[in-house]
Amino acid sequence: MAGSVNKVILIGRLGQDPKLTYLPSGQPAAEFSLATDESFKNREGQKEERTEWHRVKVYGKVAETCANYLSKGRLVFIEGSLRTRSWDDQQGQKRYMTEIVVSGPGHTVQFMDSKGGGVEAAPGGEGGWNERKGGGQPPRQQGGGRPQQQPREDDHGPAFPSEASGMDDVPF
Repeated sequence: MAGSVNKVILIGRLGQDPKLTYLPSGQPAAEFSLATDESFKNREGQKEERTEWHRVKVYGKVAETCANYLSKGRLVFIEGSLRTRSWDDQQGQKRYMTEIVVSGPGHTVQFMDSKGGGVEAAPGGEGGWNERKGGGQPPRQQGGGRPQQQPREDDHGPAFPSEASGMDDVPF
């Protein structure tokens, strides 16, 4: 079908640390869950929150970057495409999973909170790193190619993007 578009843009917080694996071809692949939320007023006028969980798969050098620098609770911007796959489970039932795939031109993962020094990872960039305006350098790497770990705080900031942005009362 000519002229169609499959594009997803999400801003949310990681629900888990990325899991890095390698395909048989040797290509890196990272997988993680992402929480997005929305708030609205119900019929009684009370504020309600709804959280959606998204499965994200990232391929190539950006997958390694995500595995090295992202962790649970981090705020990220994801631009990718939707892909639904199916399989038969052990009982013969057809199962489906819809994922956001970040793998090609126009796809990106940007680290939005300050814990990573304000860098973004984008396919096609030199080594996957681009310095954002006003951002710092990516964390230094030590011998094994993994970033030097800073002492981690238990507090990752607000649980959802709207809490950080103050946009709870913006009518969309």
